[in-house]
Amino acid sequence: MDTAACYLEPTWNAGRDFAQREIAGELVMLNLLRFRAIADYSQSPELAPPQPIAGAEAYDRYVAHTLPHLRKSGGDILFMGEGGPFLIGPEGERWDRAMLIRQKSRGAFLAFAVAEAYLAGIGHRTAALADSRLLPLVELPR
Repeated sequence: MDTAACYLEPTWNAGRDFAQREIAGELVMLNLLRFRAIADYSQSPELAPPQPIAGAEAYDRYVAHTLPHLRKSGGDILFMGEGGPFLIGPEGERWDRAMLIRQKSRGAFLAFAVAEAYLAGIGHRTAALADSRLLPLVELPR
């Protein structure tokens, strides 16, 4: 597994493409998360706990901070589960946690993602993660 490339934030191009994507109604964000063994609060020292904590614990702090803001925006957690190695996929690649987050609309997600109250706790996410993926999903017509 290539550990040189990690993805913690969207690129400018990915953000632009998502903002321009024609999505009507709800969407679900698939999150794949790989945690640091020990959280790195060097970018947000004001959020750092007095003693070092695991990346998973830092992410739990991020979720606790984020959930009220997510729900206020019309979103919610549909599923959060422990990951592991793939059954079908690259050997040696693993994700520690997977989440499905429902958003009521693309616009609601974009407003949520830049809200000052939400961003006040994003340092927990940055401290927690070694790598991540975020895939917006739109339900197919039945």
